[in-house]
Amino acid sequence: MNADEIWAAVDAQRRSLADLLEGLTAEQWTAPSLCDGWRVRDVAAHLTHSHMPPGRMLVEALKSGFRFDPMIRRLAVEDTRSQPEIVAALRGMVGSRRKVPGTSVQQPLIEVLVHGQDIAVPLGIDLPMPPDAAVEAAKRLAGMNFPLKARQRLDGTRLVAADADFAAGKGSGVTAPIRDIVMVLAGRADS
Repeated sequence: MNADEIWAAVDAQRRSLADLLEGLTAEQWTAPSLCDGWRVRDVAAHLTHSHMPPGRMLVEALKSGFRFDPMIRRLAVEDTRSQPEIVAALRGMVGSRRKVPGTSVQQPLIEVLVHGQDIAVPLGIDLPMPPDAAVEAAKRLAGMNFPLKARQRLDGTRLVAADADFAAGKGSGVTAPIRDIVMVLAGRADS
């Protein structure tokens, strides 16, 4: 996928996820997500934080001693916006090409695909992951060692998509749907 195609996929997934979030009950909104210790609303809020002004991001990084995982968690958990406000913020990101400085164009795609599943799976909701977008995310994830340690997860294992043109790693082969491969590479399940 070229950059325009990636951004189009990001926009489509942001719209789809905003629609899903908008229809959640209060109980679903506060239910646990796949992210340990995070509620669905925390994950949804986190997805909007990539549009935080750079100055505020710097202040928040300073408050957290430049430890980004604790900063990201704190910001998500302490976000006081309501469900409609978070949904509106996510919808407002459609069409934006803004990303966290120093990250690739694939990062917003990975974020919305993986966090969409973090929200949908524990709620028993099927949120489709388009194969082309999933392959693009998997390619990027398979080459990363920081922060998700995907290359380490591939050690001695070859992941092959059953439903898309994707394979990565060396060793004994495991065939699975591309959505599952993306989630494994993102650290959501053991390979």
